[in-house]
Amino acid sequence: MSRLLLKGQLKAGYESVRSAKLRSFWTMLGIIIGVASVITIVGIGEGVKHQITGQIQNSGKDLITVRPAQLKPSGGSTDSADLLTGIGITAPISKKDVETVAKTRGVDASAPLAVLTGQAKSDVATYSDGFIIGTTSEFPGLVNQSVGYGSFISEDDAGANVAVLGVDAADKLFDENVPLGRTFNYMGQDFIVRGIFNSFNSTPINQEANFNKAIFIPEDVAATLSKNAAPIYEILAKPADASKTAEVADRIDRNLAASHGGQSQLLVSEGTQNINNSDSIVGLLTRLIAGVAAISLIVGGIGIMNVMLVSVAERTREIGIRKAVGATNRQILEQFLVESTVLSLIGGIIGIILAYLIALFLRLGTSLTPVISWQVVLIATGVSLLVGIIFGSVPALKAARRDPIDALRAE
Repeated sequence: MSRLLLKGQLKAGYESVRSAKLRSFWTMLGIIIGVASVITIVGIGEGVKHQITGQIQNSGKDLITVRPAQLKPSGGSTDSADLLTGIGITAPISKKDVETVAKTRGVDASAPLAVLTGQAKSDVATYSDGFIIGTTSEFPGLVNQSVGYGSFISEDDAGANVAVLGVDAADKLFDENVPLGRTFNYMGQDFIVRGIFNSFNSTPINQEANFNKAIFIPEDVAATLSKNAAPIYEILAKPADASKTAEVADRIDRNLAASHGGQSQLLVSEGTQNINNSDSIVGLLTRLIAGVAAISLIVGGIGIMNVMLVSVAERTREIGIRKAVGATNRQILEQFLVESTVLSLIGGIIGIILAYLIALFLRLGTSLTPVISWQVVLIATGVSLLVGIIFGSVPALKAARRDPIDALRAE
């Protein structure tokens, strides 16, 4: 009997929502926006974490990075490192630090990354969206990145004006994908394109530069062009034995500290630490923004409560008739509680569908790849149900406590 009654109440609740489509839609709008926002934001956060983790794992968990530990907000700074990280470097890495890392016991290969700014000009375009990176022949092996066309800088290219381009730099500088052998001018010097990298797996929120936009030249040439003023913003290193990555990273840290009198002001990290740090930062941002978005769920719940209160006032005579023919207070309570829950649940379902559409749009139109898990969808559905129950309780109780005589007298 109770099952039939519940089925009837659900049907009545749905018919009530359906009979006033426009009012029901505006009532559900807060729930729709709240559910869609929370799912989308959490999905973006999870997607970014997966992208960053994938990129770090692609480079290898045995990759060790050395970066300046003292950083400051870039503000209006024009420091060349701002192009890479958005922050100014207060204690750049020195040549001595590069040598210290390379000579550390257990290090198999290492490469500095020095950054220069300025425009590169070809015979068809001027390229100013990217940056110039001075590095050594070990770079591709350290980041596990292959050259799609041509070859990378070799040890024999010391002092030679040769360059290897990221895919975006090649396209914008020469308006073609494979400009091997072509030349461009940078700081008054002509450079010959030696190779083109395959596309790097870049992410929108990243500790590394987007190397697809970079032009790579020999590190000694970068030093000559900048008169030894190009800041080295990072050193990459890999151990001879991947299982001893943490041990080698600790040894590098100790050696750098010793070479700086006990205070190197440089941060040494291994791949696993970078993954954990990225996950922690993105997770915190996701929770904060999702918390703000969740406020719209409360607003939606208040909207449902207000509309249900109006509905109770409009249907006073209906309540009186139902009580007169034997409906109990509990049945009246359940009737209006079911209606508010149906409103909230339908809003939640529409919000979930909207979130998937937004995720699809982001995948097709941007570099973001949101990841919407079934757990998040389940929680969103549960929250929308809870909102309907909590905020529908007040109008439902008001309806249940109506005196049947007064309700029948109402016009």
